[in-house]
Amino acid sequence: MTLPHTKRFRPRITVFHCLNASAEPALESSADYEVKAVNMPCSSIIREVFLLRAFEAGADAVALLVCPEGQCHNVNGNIRAARRVARMKRMIDEIGLDGRRLNIYNIPPGNKLAIQHAIRQTVHDATALGPNPAA
Repeated sequence: MTLPHTKRFRPRITVFHCLNASAEPALESSADYEVKAVNMPCSSIIREVFLLRAFEAGADAVALLVCPEGQCHNVNGNIRAARRVARMKRMIDEIGLDGRRLNIYNIPPGNKLAIQHAIRQTVHDATALGPNPAA
């Protein structure tokens, strides 16, 4: 039971996305969550510091939407991004933030259902974990 004066948790999600993997209109906030979209020409440009800054800025979860393996316009940018995300998940586990707050999804170009699934999963994970303790 929630008390009338308590505010319902509305996860804040930051989504970094390759412009080849997803279209921004599919990344809209709703009454249940807030989405901040960060466009990238290729997922290979993602750096660990960008992911950390998203958490520092208050994101409860961070998702990275990349091209499917073998379909990256820049050969293997999505594979480099996946390696960086794996390192970051371990690091944020070590600092007590919980690596489940960060995920990477391979999205076929223009597949809005896959984008919606990734957002729903990210919101589900953030809701289960609760507010970002670093925010």
